[in-house]
Amino acid sequence: MDVKEAIQKRRAYRSFDPIEITEALIKDLAGCAQLSASCNNNQPWRFIFVYEHDMLEKMHEVFPKGNAWAKSASMYIAVLSKKDYDCIIDDRVYHQFDTGMATAFLILRATELGLVAHPIAGYNPQKTRELLGVPDDIEVITLVIVGEHSKIINPILSEKQIISEKQRPERFPFEKFVYLNRYPNK
Repeated sequence: MDVKEAIQKRRAYRSFDPIEITEALIKDLAGCAQLSASCNNNQPWRFIFVYEHDMLEKMHEVFPKGNAWAKSASMYIAVLSKKDYDCIIDDRVYHQFDTGMATAFLILRATELGLVAHPIAGYNPQKTRELLGVPDDIEVITLVIVGEHSKIINPILSEKQIISEKQRPERFPFEKFVYLNRYPNK
């Protein structure tokens, strides 16, 4: 699979079959994230790979009802960073951008391996911080939910989630986000 195919195959599925999480898989995903670009090679990203059964169970507390589907995943990856870990040039703060690029590399590698790596915003960051022992000065940016896509739709999904399991949600037309040579005056 080439990069373009991985990009096209990547989906935010919510129905999972269990998979075995190995140290080799974690090193593979982290190794791909590690190669991402960052300002001055600061590499501001930090990841906590949560896969032991007891910790997965504890992490179930961080999900609201709408993301209860995440409880069937085999691994959660907490994506962390800190403003001071990366470049700050005048009012431009880079740590979230650089961490996002590294997370995208990780997600694309998971996709290439036939896995789903679904980043979410719907979780309790403070509870996540407490359960994982993350210091207060480090941001919990997102959780990436990892598993193998199941052909059987998770019965706890909402109608909207079921529809997005069956077909990719519509993407914006180019005209909405691609501008040539300058920002349009509208």
